[in-house]
Amino acid sequence: MVEWIPVINLMGKQMNNYEKHAREEFRAAGWTDADGEFKDEMQKMICEHVLKLLNEFHGEGHSGSTAPYTINLFTRLAKFEPLGPLTGEDWEWSDVSEYSGKTLYQNKRCGSVFKHGDGTAYNTDGRVFWEWVKDENGKPFKSYYTGNGSQVPVTFPYAVPEKPEYVYRYSDAEPRQPAQNEQGFL
Repeated sequence: MVEWIPVINLMGKQMNNYEKHAREEFRAAGWTDADGEFKDEMQKMICEHVLKLLNEFHGEGHSGSTAPYTINLFTRLAKFEPLGPLTGEDWEWSDVSEYSGKTLYQNKRCGSVFKHGDGTAYNTDGRVFWEWVKDENGKPFKSYYTGNGSQVPVTFPYAVPEKPEYVYRYSDAEPRQPAQNEQGFL
């Protein structure tokens, strides 16, 4: 049986394709019932915000070539990601020394990049470590963590990577995990 998806939204307006698609996906995700009513207030609030963004996007009349470009640009800016390489110029830095107790600057364009008073810079999100861990049922899974070793040196201009480097590292954290290598437990 094919279920009916209304073409009129809850405000009595005809839905555009973005809104229709979003509402179908909200239902598929289990966030709404068959009548389009949300099951959770917080999820409802977030989805309503997304619908406003989609309606604004629809109103701009983007084509097949400008839509992906606009989405990518919006996504990067909404995530506070830089659009191009960091230059390291003075205007890019905020003094955060009062929070660290030593001369330290944070990059305004990429919050994970810092610079010491001597000019050396590093990215705190450069490396993520992982190791194998067993859950309470003995099922193995990868556990990811960061620490001081996660910092990678930065030289300018610096193109911030889209994702960190993932590095296998058997830790000495408690509780100790069985002997292992990158393929799994030995």
